[in-house]
Amino acid sequence: MCGVMGVIGSQSASRDVYAGLLALQHRGQDAAGILSFNSPEQRFHLVRGAGLVSQTFNRSAMNSLSGDAAIGHTRYSTVGRTEDRDIQPSIVPQPFGIGMAHNGNLSNYKALADKIRASQNRYLQTGNDLEVLQCLLAEGLSSSTARENVPGSFFFDELRRAVELVFDVARGGYAVVGIIAGKGMYAFRDPNGIRPLVLGRRDGDGSHAVASETSALNITGHRPVRHIEPGEIIFIENNGALHSARTKVTRHAPCMFEWVYFASAESQIEGRGVYGARLELGRALAKIISQRQAAGARSSGDSVCESLEIDMVVPVPDTSRTAAIALAETLKIPYRDVLIKNRYVFRSFILNTQEERERALKIKLAPVASEIEGKNVLLVDDSIVRGTTARRLVGLVREAGARKVYMASTCPPVRHPCFYGIDFPDARGLVAHGRDESEVADEIGVDGLFYLDMRGLREAIGLPALCTACLDGDYPVPVAQAPEGFCGEG
Repeated sequence: MCGVMGVIGSQSASRDVYAGLLALQHRGQDAAGILSFNSPEQRFHLVRGAGLVSQTFNRSAMNSLSGDAAIGHTRYSTVGRTEDRDIQPSIVPQPFGIGMAHNGNLSNYKALADKIRASQNRYLQTGNDLEVLQCLLAEGLSSSTARENVPGSFFFDELRRAVELVFDVARGGYAVVGIIAGKGMYAFRDPNGIRPLVLGRRDGDGSHAVASETSALNITGHRPVRHIEPGEIIFIENNGALHSARTKVTRHAPCMFEWVYFASAESQIEGRGVYGARLELGRALAKIISQRQAAGARSSGDSVCESLEIDMVVPVPDTSRTAAIALAETLKIPYRDVLIKNRYVFRSFILNTQEERERALKIKLAPVASEIEGKNVLLVDDSIVRGTTARRLVGLVREAGARKVYMASTCPPVRHPCFYGIDFPDARGLVAHGRDESEVADEIGVDGLFYLDMRGLREAIGLPALCTACLDGDYPVPVAQAPEGFCGEG
């Protein structure tokens, strides 16, 4: 689940993108990059590297990124470790010169890569699906018979047809932003709208921006105009003229995990505020706990807690804090921030290996033992995916002296793999796969476990359609099994 940002029409385009990437850092911590295009020079400038945004760009790097158009990327790799050649954005030289960055995964990456090698006689230099998307777009543009010296509106027709070819064959979830040398900036979103993308405009200089989240636009002063529709292509000329077309309409299915975990709390995705959705997730989860209490303190499955007395509600920092506050208010139980977070540790979920995640957790959270000792603690987390982090967290709280430890998840059980950009493409690594809730509770070592149900999730987010494939196995883009050679960016 990467972050993308693009700006055109600004004299400080690369600096705007840099600021936007800082706001999108939570979407990826492996690597970052910025690509700018200088129209007078007719030249691309590229800086990228492993690590955080602030580690990748110094003053010298930023000064080299001249031009009034720039795109950027912050990377969360879903397969393997970060290699320099896989860091985004990237450029293909023909036709025109196409720069691109994306957020998502192609579920048919292997088949497309093999086809490109055979039909286009191309040697693929990277191991990610961005290069495949670029090759597909380049092939579509190259097939045009009238590209030279045409007005911008006509070029948009050529670009639209090229993107339609991409949509016809590229399966999965993806949000793309890019630059075509000498032409302008483009963006498009997969026909299901699984990955988010929003369009903004700055009134002062008339510049346009495209980003994964509205939080990035807030930083740069671009007013959010609207989210880019599923299957929509937009193109902004160097003179600021904006063209758009919705080229393919299928089943709209934005990823529910944006509201549950990934997106920043101040963002709006699909017009739905993330913070407000998380408040509703907490309230809906509180109803489930209240019903369980009223039913005689029954836990999930056939096991029964001796009692369901909860002394404090404790969020697992940071994403679940909003929901935990709403849950505590609804249940009228004291809310306590007694897991103190080390602000200098990465988000543990999006680290590459389980070993890294467990090591990070040990230094990420420190329990306040004086407040926890002898208490019945309800931990509230946004989701329980692999279970190992939850198990370690429960152990920390028990070591701090808790009498009983319960856990509540604002996300229903994750039982199926994701093929669209979240790092669990194998069901065998999911703690809820093949287990009922009482078995999951035993696996992570809690005295009681509470999951939000599907109805509560949908009502809390409040959109007519969502991608919930990892919860119910209903994939908007059909995938029979984990694709061989499955690769992507996140």
